[in-house]
Amino acid sequence: MTFNYLNLVGNAELIKQLNYAMIYRLIVQQAPISRIQLAEISQLAPASITKITRQFLKNKLIKEIDTQQSTGGRPAVSIEAKFTHYQTIAVQLSRSHVIVELYDLGANCLASKTYPLTDFTEKLAQKYLITLIEQFIQEHSKKIKNLIAISVVMPGLIDSVHGIVRYTPHIQVKEWPLADVLHKQFNVSIFVGNDIQSLALAESYFGTTQNVDDSILIRVHHGVGSGVIVNQQLLTNHNQSACEVGHIQVDALGDRCHCGNFGCLENRVVNRAIENRAKQMIAQGYPTKLTIGECNIANICACANQGDELAIKLVKDAGENLGRAAAIMVNIFNPQRIVLAGELIKSPEILLSAVNSALKTQSLEGLRKNLTITCSTLNDRSAIGAFALVQQALFNGSLLITLFDSNEV
Repeated sequence: MTFNYLNLVGNAELIKQLNYAMIYRLIVQQAPISRIQLAEISQLAPASITKITRQFLKNKLIKEIDTQQSTGGRPAVSIEAKFTHYQTIAVQLSRSHVIVELYDLGANCLASKTYPLTDFTEKLAQKYLITLIEQFIQEHSKKIKNLIAISVVMPGLIDSVHGIVRYTPHIQVKEWPLADVLHKQFNVSIFVGNDIQSLALAESYFGTTQNVDDSILIRVHHGVGSGVIVNQQLLTNHNQSACEVGHIQVDALGDRCHCGNFGCLENRVVNRAIENRAKQMIAQGYPTKLTIGECNIANICACANQGDELAIKLVKDAGENLGRAAAIMVNIFNPQRIVLAGELIKSPEILLSAVNSALKTQSLEGLRKNLTITCSTLNDRSAIGAFALVQQALFNGSLLITLFDSNEV
């Protein structure tokens, strides 16, 4: 038998990372909590808990607060997370604009600014993004004590493991090594991811799916995107993608989609499709308060809420089509909760009723027995999804280890 020292060291480092991650997550989610309670829940030795929490205290990730009431013996000191010592920058690179936000480690947004996106080639977009981040850091230098990470999310095919943008619909890219570029420029940890998958992760950390293990987020805007959470982990595959829900066929006789198929969900429920259908129906004489000049999704939802029959029909049709696609996902993944996001949720009662109606007829009863469907409580037009990538790195320990190593230098 050959003794492999490198494997032994590697395994020890991984175990160390996982233990740090587990204890940090327990402190964040269950504070105030004592070291004794951490040892009982984690099944780690008290000496290990003392070592880990000492490291957290040294790096200002936690703080000790008032002692808990004694039940005999030495009173236990409570611990809670300290969020204010470190900051991160989160960026949403959307089709028409760039949102740059500053967060502390408690997901509190300290500053936010939106910029127009006018450069759509890799080289120009990269230069513009760096300039925006540099300006943002300079403008908010008083709020930035210790910047430890920058995260960027955008639509498209993103290799988050290697930090490479392989495809995004609004910028001409060719294996864009965005994480490496930003790391060389700012010398902090960099995270890059898909915007909708990251939003699903944010929903799991900060939104309506915090208390469930398995969930699906579906967001409707320019396109239809989804993110799947299984056992509190974002589902991805070898290609860093999963569940292209927008190109599920919901109408075999529908229009041809740009993907080549007919009747894709995306062609039926995105904002532009609903707005165009509204204009067509108004031109055909359907009675409504809507006018062709004001057929935007916000007005359609507002009129639907006021009882306008045409607007109700448009929202209902979109909900039924979403329900057909959601039924397929329910039959495959059996989630505990489905969360809808996008402008359509401004008419929640009509939308959710239509989605539920389609689900009841097209998904297995046993799989939807304990299923709930709700609308997102997060601002999907913010960069909260980008910050979720930082939270993920804290909760899996990778950013913690990087932080400890950098503070030792």
